[in-house]
Amino acid sequence: MARSHDQGGPNPPESFQPSEPLKLDSLQRDVLSPQIEAFLDAVRDPEGQAVYRALKAAVDQGDVPPEMAERLGAIVEIALSSGRIRRLFGPGAQLSLNSLYKKTPQGLHLISSIDSLNRALGELKGGRVESVVAALRSPGAYALTIKTDCAQLTLRFEKEGVLVETVEVGSD
Repeated sequence: MARSHDQGGPNPPESFQPSEPLKLDSLQRDVLSPQIEAFLDAVRDPEGQAVYRALKAAVDQGDVPPEMAERLGAIVEIALSSGRIRRLFGPGAQLSLNSLYKKTPQGLHLISSIDSLNRALGELKGGRVESVVAALRSPGAYALTIKTDCAQLTLRFEKEGVLVETVEVGSD
């Protein structure tokens, strides 16, 4: 079989920097402002506080410049993954922040990861599944190997996204 490693491993989030400011609607501003305020309260370092103050000002204005998008993405990710946004503001706020997250470097990184996954899964189309095996790679990292009569695909699932670890196509 022809072997290929790391077929769809997306680039780091910083390579997905938006070129335009992120535009926030009023719901996103209202939800994110207190989240950033909580980060401000927790940071004791004056330089760190300045960064969060600048981000809060940008969020309050509804325009987050590209150089602040990754920090905004981190805050949105924490707020969404903790369930805090849905619990405090409801499902509408959660949907709105999910939409915003997809425009941040972290969200664009995950979208690219899913696109790579879908392309790799396309290699299995029409094949007869011979085996499907899951494995633990390390804490928080798992692999899924799918073998068909015409291809074998190993996917790695991590917090950062889904990576195509290997693709083997052809006959033995």
